[in-house]
Amino acid sequence: MSKQDKAMIDVYSWATPNGHKIHIMLEECGYRLDRDWRAIPVDIGKGDQFKPEFLKISPNNKIPAIVDPQGPDGKPIHLFESGAILLYLANKTGRFLPKSIRGKYETMEWLMFQMGGLGPMLGQNHHFRLYAPEQVDYAIKRYTNEAKRLYGVLDQRLEKNKYIVDNKYTIADMAIFPWTRRWDKQGMVLADYPHFKRWFEMIGNRPAVKRAVEVLTNLRKPEMDKKDKEQLFGASQYKRRKS
Repeated sequence: MSKQDKAMIDVYSWATPNGHKIHIMLEECGYRLDRDWRAIPVDIGKGDQFKPEFLKISPNNKIPAIVDPQGPDGKPIHLFESGAILLYLANKTGRFLPKSIRGKYETMEWLMFQMGGLGPMLGQNHHFRLYAPEQVDYAIKRYTNEAKRLYGVLDQRLEKNKYIVDNKYTIADMAIFPWTRRWDKQGMVLADYPHFKRWFEMIGNRPAVKRAVEVLTNLRKPEMDKKDKEQLFGASQYKRRKS
C-alpha cells in the first residue's frame, strides 16, 4: 500500500461495478485521476482483499474503500461500502444529492434499491451464468427472471423521469449504471426496456463516466482462471482473518 499523499484521496479498488461507482463519482465531481485521487489496485483474483493492511480499512474484505486525508473534522477518514462512500463524497462536495429533504430521500431509496436488490441479484445472475463450476438450471432461471423484473422496475421508473430521480443526475444513477453495463451477460435484451435503454446510453456517453469505467481495466484479466475463482468463491473467501 502506498504512502498517503496529503492532497489526494486514495481509492482501493478494482474494475468491478462497485469500484466503478466511486470512480464515476470522483470524476463527475471534478476530481481527476492521478491529480486529485489515486486508484490503488486490489486484485481480488490474487487475494489482495485479504491482506492485513487492506482489512484495516475494509474489514469486510470487499472493494472499494477510500482514505481521505481531509475528512469532515480535518482529520483522515477511511470508509468501506460503496453506498456509504457515495454519500460521503456527495456531502463533501455538495453535489449529486438533492438539497431538499424529499429529493434526498428519493435518491437514497434508489441507492438502497441498487445496494439491497439490483447489485446482489445481478451478482448472483453473473455467478450462476458465468462462474459457477456447474450449470444449475434452477438458479440460472431464478436469477435471470429476477434480473428481468428489476430491469422492468427501472424501465417503468424511467418512462416518466429523465434520470432515476426526476430530472436530476444523482448518485442513484451512478450506483445503478455500472451494474447494468453487462446486460448482455445477464440474459437481457435492451430493446425490451426502451426507457431504460435511453437512460443507459445517455449515462454511458457522459465524458466522466467514459473515463471512470476505464480505470484499472488494463489490470483485469479477460477471463477468470481456476485460482481466481477459488479466491473469490472458494474456501479462501470464508477464512476468519484479523487485520
